[in-house]
Amino acid sequence: MAHYRYGRQILESQGWTFVAVVVDGRRGLTAVFQDIPVQICQFHQIKQVTKYLTRRPETDAGKELRSLSLTLTTMNEATFTYALDTWYATWESFVEEKTINTFVTGKTKWYYTHKNVRSAYRSLKTNLPYLFTYQKYPELAIPNTTNALDGSFSNLKKKLAVHHGLRRDRRFKVISEILKGAC
Repeated sequence: MAHYRYGRQILESQGWTFVAVVVDGRRGLTAVFQDIPVQICQFHQIKQVTKYLTRRPETDAGKELRSLSLTLTTMNEATFTYALDTWYATWESFVEEKTINTFVTGKTKWYYTHKNVRSAYRSLKTNLPYLFTYQKYPELAIPNTTNALDGSFSNLKKKLAVHHGLRRDRRFKVISEILKGAC
């Protein structure tokens, strides 16, 4: 998180002003920008759920949660929150189910039986306050994804690929020059 704070300080010292920020969901970023509106990229949130559940979840709970996550971009906060809470009320005992293991060390240990479904749900629930910020501040025209920025990085990566094998310091110089030309 210190790196993010330092990066923000550098940009602000160069005259940048942050009105709002769209982040990909990395830990610590919301804390760095807690004084301004923060939007977590809805695309990255869906990818996070997919990471836990896969594109074809095996359990009915996983299938329903994945389907719900795919509607994220078409709903408002109240509707999505209600749907997520309804999903959890239906599947709470499944999500909270524990398996007890006494065979490994002789000691009684437990773990959540459906940890991936639980992790996908907890990711949505934890990030929920930041998933609809763009709707709360329409005057700021905050995008709901980082897609425009990701496209810029894609272009940057293509230009860097031409110079494959550059030392770190020279790669930094090339990136700096490319970014200067983009501003």
